[in-house]
Amino acid sequence: MERRRTPLTIRCVEVELVASLTGLAGLAIGLATGLAVRVSERAQQAAVPAAPVGGLPPGVASVLSVLRSSAVVVDAEDRVLRASSAARAFGIVSGDRLVVDEVLAMARLVRRDGEIRETEIQVGPTSVRSRADGRWFAVRVAPLGSHGLVLVLAEDLTDMHRTEAIRRDFVANVSHELKTPVGALSLLAETVEVAAEDPEAVRRFAGRMQYESVRLTNLVQDLMTLSRVQGDEPLPALRPVLLDEVTAEALERCQTKAASRDIELTSGGEDGLRVRGDQELLVTALRNLVDNAVAYSPENTRVVVATRRRDDGHVEVNVTDQGIGIPDGEIERIFERFYRVDPARSRQTGGTGLGLAIVKHVTSKHGGDVTVWSKQGHGSTFTLRLPLLDAPPRPSGATVSRIANHGRRGLDDQAGADGQARADGATAAGARREAAEETGADAGKDADAGNNTDETAQEATP
Repeated sequence: MERRRTPLTIRCVEVELVASLTGLAGLAIGLATGLAVRVSERAQQAAVPAAPVGGLPPGVASVLSVLRSSAVVVDAEDRVLRASSAARAFGIVSGDRLVVDEVLAMARLVRRDGEIRETEIQVGPTSVRSRADGRWFAVRVAPLGSHGLVLVLAEDLTDMHRTEAIRRDFVANVSHELKTPVGALSLLAETVEVAAEDPEAVRRFAGRMQYESVRLTNLVQDLMTLSRVQGDEPLPALRPVLLDEVTAEALERCQTKAASRDIELTSGGEDGLRVRGDQELLVTALRNLVDNAVAYSPENTRVVVATRRRDDGHVEVNVTDQGIGIPDGEIERIFERFYRVDPARSRQTGGTGLGLAIVKHVTSKHGGDVTVWSKQGHGSTFTLRLPLLDAPPRPSGATVSRIANHGRRGLDDQAGADGQARADGATAAGARREAAEETGADAGKDADAGNNTDETAQEATP
């Protein structure tokens, strides 16, 4: 007999069916959610680039190669992956390690917290005496990527620090040098006021005031000349300059000082050599060398200026003295501004300490250089080497000598001794004498001096 389905039975079946469908739907949703999460995780993992193994991220090497600063890349284990040649040359990197402890400590801090850091460091000697020999760097350290790489950039500040030090020293030296004559003038003025009733004291102090004012004028003039020639700007209006004229004028300006100490100023060498330049600056440079030779030579000695053609493209002007010489350890510094080998002697001679610095810069401005040979107790030879403007044919016989005998004649004969003399056969050696009756006697003296001058210049030149 067929079993009849009651409404209650039908209801139970429907409930079971709905529950089954709901479970299947939940399972499908769970599987779909799990699959979506899995796909998302894989997508995220694919988005993160793999850490470079033994190299740099793409493109970093190309960027580092064009940087002006010294560049170093350090990995998570403090190994240097890449370093510029400058970083190795300056001693920041050795092998595959940073050798500057301060930079290494900064790299570790940046790797730890990701913050960019900057500082200034000195690499090399750090003692007080040798501090100027070290190199200064502005260091910037930054993270590079997300795998512990650190970038170190070091910019060389050595030249800037040295320039700043030179500026400070220059200002201090100028202040000191100006203070001395200005202070002396002030004291002398007060003394003259007190001694107004004593004519002899007034004359004595007035003479001293004149000396200090000349010293002050010379210092200011040297400072103006130095500021003109030490810059990078080229000299304006260069023109052909005859070295014969430069030598004659330089010796003439030093004649009074040389005659007061009975020092003979003599010139010789080859005539007609020319350079392109500023005649006044060349005269100033040569005068400084002659004046320096006179200041450091004993009485009754000779200072020789000899001009010769070094080769087809250069000419040399040698200034040789028989003075006290320069110690070997001081030769490298004598061209520094305000540097004096013997400060006490410089005060006595009234030097400004700028003469040789001016010589160096003037010669450099004219495309040449200056060198010095010296031996204590035997004298010194300063050599100006300049580009030759034109090269006249060499004489076939003995070199035609130019003689200018300026010394040991006294201040009264100075007007006749400051010209050039030429030993040219029977021609008088050429003193430009105002008194015609003295020409014959002086010509013989000049001719003899010419022969001695050439020998002296050849022997004294190293």
